[in-house]
Amino acid sequence: MIRVGIVGATGYTALELILILLRHPDARITRLTSRTPESQPVTAVHPSLRNRLELDITTYDADDFARNVDCAFCCLPHAASSPIVRELAERRVRVVDFSADYRLNSLKDFTAIYQADHADPGRLGKVPYGLPELFRPQIETADVIANPGCFPTSAILPLAPLVREGLIQTSDIIVDSKTGVSGAGRTPKQAFHFPECNESVAAYGVGTHRHGPEISQIVGRWSGHQIDCVFVPHLIPMTRGILSTIYVHPAGKNHSDSIAKFLTGFYQNSPFVRCSEHLPQTADVSGTNFCDMTVRKVGNRVAIVSVIDNLIKGASGAAVQNMNVAFGLSETVALR
Repeated sequence: MIRVGIVGATGYTALELILILLRHPDARITRLTSRTPESQPVTAVHPSLRNRLELDITTYDADDFARNVDCAFCCLPHAASSPIVRELAERRVRVVDFSADYRLNSLKDFTAIYQADHADPGRLGKVPYGLPELFRPQIETADVIANPGCFPTSAILPLAPLVREGLIQTSDIIVDSKTGVSGAGRTPKQAFHFPECNESVAAYGVGTHRHGPEISQIVGRWSGHQIDCVFVPHLIPMTRGILSTIYVHPAGKNHSDSIAKFLTGFYQNSPFVRCSEHLPQTADVSGTNFCDMTVRKVGNRVAIVSVIDNLIKGASGAAVQNMNVAFGLSETVALR
């Protein structure tokens, strides 16, 4: 039985993680912590867990946590996570980190994008990116796993295999993404207040969103080819889900049919990637760990439509999938 702890147990992704772990036959939640100074029942924060989990959310203590946990999920904000991850890894706890602290290639990249210090710079560029579909061998033996960003998951899964295979041009790639409001987390913010975002669609972070560099770096890391990618996210008035439309130019004599055939073959043994002919929508994957994608010809470009649930495949489901791989279990346990 894998003893599991969650650092930062009060947010949306933590709740989704708890719900998945409660049905996991090989895992048991033993510690829940937060940065609040006083302990409180988890049901005071997440009332939906009444009669399902009787455990307190306590103040984090590294030694106590490490004595009682085999696998830690760190659900803290960017820059706040790396000090915790470092001390847990030093205590031989395997960690899946939800923040961006270990996703990028270098300290220079991290500080430029996040404008923050990093407590564990020696690990940057060495931590496997948590997409088992692409990085399984590294995840199997890792002490720290960088759980992917939600937008990047929807873009990297289609792009990386196509770039490595040389089926598309590496320049002039456009990733146009729409996300539900839960992607902003549980902390109240004016832009995500119901009267502000309902009945409206808004672009944000145009040319500056931190997930743009993450997409480019991870595709480059896996494929060996750097890409020129424009990423534009949009907020839409729904709770959960991401739909990304990715516009690429075919390379050589390739076309939409050959690209679709290749993706179908590449992911035929990946249980959570479904390639199909129909246009997927977020409702198809809501509450699941699936990424659905399809390919269409659009003029002299090819459009790839990719959908995920941002809280599951874009966060907590991917994290459990990574834990399963790291502990030698079938990656589908508790996720299908």
